[in-house]
Amino acid sequence: MTAPIRVLVCDDQVLVRTGLVTIIDAQPDLTVAGECADGQAAVQLVDRLRPDIVVMDVRMPVLDGIEATRLIAGAGVPDPVKVLVVTTFNLDKYVYEALRAGASGFLLKDAPPTQLLHGIRTVATGAALLDPEVTRRLVGTYASRIRPVGGTPDDIPLTPRELEVLRLIADGLSNSEIAASLVISQETVKTFVSRILGKLELRDRVQAVVYAYRRGLVT
Repeated sequence: MTAPIRVLVCDDQVLVRTGLVTIIDAQPDLTVAGECADGQAAVQLVDRLRPDIVVMDVRMPVLDGIEATRLIAGAGVPDPVKVLVVTTFNLDKYVYEALRAGASGFLLKDAPPTQLLHGIRTVATGAALLDPEVTRRLVGTYASRIRPVGGTPDDIPLTPRELEVLRLIADGLSNSEIAASLVISQETVKTFVSRILGKLELRDRVQAVVYAYRRGLVT
C-alpha cells in the first residue's frame, strides 16, 4: 500500500483548523502530521515533522503565511516542502505573493471539502493548483513586476516545440487546451511539460509561468 500523504495544517482560527483537520483525517490516503496556529510554528514543525504538504493560512500572528511559505518552499530553500495556501481573502495580491513565495496552490476557505482534498492531492503529486483563468488574470495584473531584465530565448535550453508549449503554459492554457491548439494528445503535452520543468529546474507550472515572463517569452 502507498503511504498516506502527510499534511501539516496551519491556521490561527481554532474552529477552521479543527474543521480542516477533521476533513483531512477522514480520508484513507491522507493523514494530519501536525497542526499549528502561526507561521513561525509552521516553519519549526516542518523542520521537525517533514510533512509532504502544508495547508497554510495567510493572515496569522507572529509570522504570516506568506513569509512562512517563503521560508518553507521559497527560492534557495535546500529541501522545500509543498505549500497549499487556503485563505478567506480573494485578493489577487495574496495569490500573487503566495505563489511568488513558493506556494504550489491557492484555494479559498469557502471552497467545498472535495475541492480542498483535490487541491491537497494535486499539490502533493508535484502539480500546481492554479486555475488557467486565475493565471491569465494574475499575469495581466502583475506582468510588469516580472518583466525580463536580460537574456534571449536563444539562451533557453529547450527545443522549439518545448518553447511553444512553455509559451502556451504562460498564456494560462490547460493541458487539454494545449493539446487542442497543437493537435497533439494530452499525454504528449504532459511529457513536454515534464521535460520543460526538468530542463529548467522548475518545481511546477506556476514557476514556469513566471520563468516565461522573466525571459521575455510572452508579453
